[in-house]
Amino acid sequence: MKFRFPIFIIDEDFRSDNSSGIGIRALSDAITKEGFEVVGVTSYGDLSQFAQQQSRASAFLLSIDDEEFSAGPEVDPVVVNLRNFIEEVRWKNPDVPIYVYGETITSRHLPNDILRELHGFIHMFEDTPEFIAKHIIREAKGYLESIKPPFFKALLEYAEDSSYSWHCPGHSGGVAFLKSPIGQMYHQFYGENMLRADVCNAVEELGQLLDHNGAIGASERNAARIFNADHCYFVTNGTSTSNKMVWHHTVAPDDVVVVDRNCHKSILHSIIMTGAVPVFLKPTRNHYGIIGPIPQSEFDVASIKEKIRANPLLADVDADTVKPRIMTLTQSTYDGVLYNTETIKDQLDGYVENLHFDEAWLPHAAFHPFYGNFHSMGKKRERPRHSVTFATQSIHKLLAGISQASHVLVQDSQDTKLDRHLFNEAYLMHTSTSPQYSIIASCDVAAAMMEPPGGTALVEESIAEALDFRRAMRKVDAEYGDDDWWFQVWGPEVLVEEGVGDAKDWVLKRTDADGVQKSDGEDSWHGFGDMAPGFNMLDPIKATIVTPGLNLDGRFEESGIPASIVTKYLTEYGVVVEKTGLYSFFILFTIGITKGRWNTLLTELQQFKDAYDGNQPLWRVMPEFCKKQPRYEKMGLRDLCQHVHQLYAKYDVAILSTDMYLSELQPAMKPSDAFAHIARRTTERVAIDDLEGRITTSLVTPYPPGIPLLIPGEVFNAKIVQYLKFNREFERECPGFETDIHGLVHEVGEDGVMQYFADCVAK
Repeated sequence: MKFRFPIFIIDEDFRSDNSSGIGIRALSDAITKEGFEVVGVTSYGDLSQFAQQQSRASAFLLSIDDEEFSAGPEVDPVVVNLRNFIEEVRWKNPDVPIYVYGETITSRHLPNDILRELHGFIHMFEDTPEFIAKHIIREAKGYLESIKPPFFKALLEYAEDSSYSWHCPGHSGGVAFLKSPIGQMYHQFYGENMLRADVCNAVEELGQLLDHNGAIGASERNAARIFNADHCYFVTNGTSTSNKMVWHHTVAPDDVVVVDRNCHKSILHSIIMTGAVPVFLKPTRNHYGIIGPIPQSEFDVASIKEKIRANPLLADVDADTVKPRIMTLTQSTYDGVLYNTETIKDQLDGYVENLHFDEAWLPHAAFHPFYGNFHSMGKKRERPRHSVTFATQSIHKLLAGISQASHVLVQDSQDTKLDRHLFNEAYLMHTSTSPQYSIIASCDVAAAMMEPPGGTALVEESIAEALDFRRAMRKVDAEYGDDDWWFQVWGPEVLVEEGVGDAKDWVLKRTDADGVQKSDGEDSWHGFGDMAPGFNMLDPIKATIVTPGLNLDGRFEESGIPASIVTKYLTEYGVVVEKTGLYSFFILFTIGITKGRWNTLLTELQQFKDAYDGNQPLWRVMPEFCKKQPRYEKMGLRDLCQHVHQLYAKYDVAILSTDMYLSELQPAMKPSDAFAHIARRTTERVAIDDLEGRITTSLVTPYPPGIPLLIPGEVFNAKIVQYLKFNREFERECPGFETDIHGLVHEVGEDGVMQYFADCVAK
């Protein structure tokens, strides 16, 4: 199978007519005749730029005669430039072959730290070009073969074998698509390789995902090693499914479980499916709508026992003797707040049998020392003595997996090892018997990409780009001055001037910009109140951009710019963000983000500011939105912002939202029992005005932020009903900006007016 990995030759004489140029071109021609592409560069310029080509090169050939290098800052410019080039390449790639060649310099002239990184010296006229070419190509082929992880290698070999298939899928390697015009279009769009690689689990040479053997099993073991785990299971339908696997392996009906209240809905689905009884750990929250951390005190065993005593569903349970079966924590939160996992392990080891960290948004943290103990599985940490540690990670969210690529990582405790056969029973319950092999391959490749030093370099680049974006936003703000407005990026008040800096700057604490402890009544930049020392930090690659109009204490200013208008504007110009709140929106600096992307975002924000300040007509600056919502086309951008802003202020929605999420919620039934009313059809559809005191049968989840307000079996309280009424009125007055609330039923009444209901346990 043909891949494009050229051999790079860097030589000022590559196109010259002197003997050096003739010799290097002869070598280049010999390499080309052997089937390898050559890229010849005639100017060294900034060697670091050429080093960046390490990801697409199969080898580098560098001329090292004295005249090839411009004068460097030290006595021997050859050594200085060569060392800089090698360090730049090896920062990400320890294996790509590097050759040097010349007539005057030999290994006697180069220090050992350079020599040990080279694959050979070439003296151009001592051997034939054909012999030298074959030697270089042998090394290049060996390198390309070595970078293939186990499953991807087997998949390439299978696809290249061109075997006729008599098994499913029915398109038979893409052939079926060629029999139809629209099928031809589909085939041309995705390409033959993807379709040839879409195979059935009957292909023995690829191994079995369901049994974790063969090439797939080898890949899972390789990924476990890379991610510091004892066991790894690839999952092809997302971390929602990974979570359910962990829960079905560890939780039985009526078990007591400890759960982050702001968990992903898949955890709540797991509670329903297993018949468990949850006790919730309640996070903090600020008035921007940003979810904060669970205070460290909530993880105290005594605190959890008190929650068990207070839960009316556990009245018959002895809180002093029962041990929760699992603790699930969202690590990190949607907005990037992390926990010191070693502290949590120390607090709960032996009390909770299984510690589960939902790291859907944190698979990158294991690969850079910046994150320290703020992820679940470190290479040199002491394991819990009794509790087994699980981590579920979305490879497709922050790493280079394709959509739905996920995995389950398991780290045994000192006393307990995972029973792989028993775990696989839960795995089989949730895994398709027809898994998509392209997703498996992306799990395999994504893990291989994160092998240090390459993975460390990729994560460092993400952090550096995120910090450069923050610095650029602050520079723009400073230039506008105090009398003008600009967007803020939520985070520490002080940033290092260059580079990544120290992680301690991102630890959440209650101090001012100079490190002085805040007095009572004051608050830090995060707005979460008192923080236990060293317990939480903000992941800098997750950037929340705050729009004007709302203060951290929940007070509305006279004018404001709701975030939903900004993000709809950005969408018109090809910039799509991850999540939008009331006065904030969220962007991710994954390993795929580039300077071009974040600089484009910044310039589009500048364009928004100009359009807002000039109150440009919406039909001009947001034409697509106006086509969908023509009622706004005669308004200006600033007029629309003020219209929505005043409605938010009228209903005091920032404080209402915070109070609603932090209000006491009353469980009246086990979640599984309440949900069972759906199957039995013993539910009642209740208008939102009559919901207070009723028991929900469904999750009630506003998007954003996608965190359930209620789970089945809980009671609608006054704050939640007030919030639902606000959304009803807001949707009528501001169509196009409504909050999507899963669990609400919309029905048009006889009068033509939209009515809103929720499904409850029938009286």
